[in-house]
Parts: sequence; structure tokens; C-alpha cells
Amino acid sequence: MLNFTPRSIEKVEDARLRIIWDDGHQTELPFHLLRRHCPCAMCKDEWTGESLLDPATVPETLGATRADVVGNYALSFAFSDGHGTGIYTFEMLRKLCRCKDCEYHPGSETN
Repeated sequence: MLNFTPRSIEKVEDARLRIIWDDGHQTELPFHLLRRHCPCAMCKDEWTGESLLDPATVPETLGATRADVVGNYALSFAFSDGHGTGIYTFEMLRKLCRCKDCEYHPGSETN
């Protein structure tokens, strides 16, 4: 069972987010990947879950200008493209992990 409680959260080189989870696992997520997986209603159909955002429109160089904790369960980001309405639960962030130790998660093909 995955642990969804972060021990530490930090920005790395303006390019990615690093989370160390309570179970010791480390997740590094590039900001462009987070933006491409934005869960807000403008980026994802609320009924079908289908992505409304064309991933090709999100540059690899996209950064985040701010990250805020939402309650005790999520983060929100202000991205350098001006977008900032998504709420990324800790569970979602852990499941987006692309490290070799994490198993493949269906629907996560977009890098």
C-alpha cells in the first residue's frame, strides 16, 4: 500500500518538485508533467475524466512560481504559464511517480 503523507516537499532547480514520503520513498515530478495532468475543470472533463488540455501546448521548460498546501491533503501550484486552479492531492502526486520502483499507472502515458 502506498503512503500518501509527505515528510518533505521542495522545489529542485526551478524545474521539478521533490517529495519525500513518510515511508522514505522519493518522488520527483517535473512541473510540465504536473501541468499536463492538471485536475481542474478547465483541464479535465468533470464527468468523464477525459483530459481537455493538449499536452503539446505545455512546454518542457514550464516552471512553477508558487506552491501552496491545501488543507492536509493536497498542493496547488501557480505555473509560469499563468494557470493555477488545480488541486493536486498527495495521493495523485504519489501515483504520478515515474521512478523505476513504481509500477505503471494506466492513464499516465503523458510525460
